[in-house]
Amino acid sequence: MEFVNTWTGQTACALQAAFRMSNEAFAEHLGVAVRTVASWHAKSGVTPRAEIQDALDTALSRAPDLVKARFAQYFEAANSSADTDAASAQALRVAVAVVVNDADVLVVCRRGEDGAGISWQFPAGMVKPGASPETVAVRETLGETGVHCAVLRKLGSRLHPVTHVFCEYVLCEYLTGDAQNMDVVENVSVVWIDKSKLTRFIPAQQIFPPILEALEVPE
Repeated sequence: MEFVNTWTGQTACALQAAFRMSNEAFAEHLGVAVRTVASWHAKSGVTPRAEIQDALDTALSRAPDLVKARFAQYFEAANSSADTDAASAQALRVAVAVVVNDADVLVVCRRGEDGAGISWQFPAGMVKPGASPETVAVRETLGETGVHCAVLRKLGSRLHPVTHVFCEYVLCEYLTGDAQNMDVVENVSVVWIDKSKLTRFIPAQQIFPPILEALEVPE
């Protein structure tokens, strides 16, 4: 197989498997963030942005023949197992960090998956087998925003109504560090906002109710 008409998270993961690379190695090979590669495993149907489509095209075209042969096999297998992939995506766990600093809460502005539009969210990261949501919440907050925080308590968990990913919410307190955009590929900006204005950034119906209760934001 010499080309792919439109790359998705599923076909990108098939190429990664053909190269036999870790998330970190594949991200470096493409010149993208590790978080981007991880998101393809989480959302198999996502369509990467145009510049990442080009990077995937280049990686495939320059791949050794053995890698191309493996990719063709994985590509066929991936297309025949959509139902299995969807179930795996729902089984994915994500830790969501709700970081507070007095009257403020930390949010990130993410780019749309297809390069169009933006969305406001709390810092978050995948919980790999053996890892704890609390550890991931603290680590991902630092990696995304440059902010050090400490866990106060768990807020609960749910299947997200929009992404259908299993989310575990962790309330954290600010320790130190200036909020800044540490992942310019995935995020547009990182800001502190007043808790009372949270629903101006994230629709109230999308916010896990215990978050609103913890922040004392009216539903």
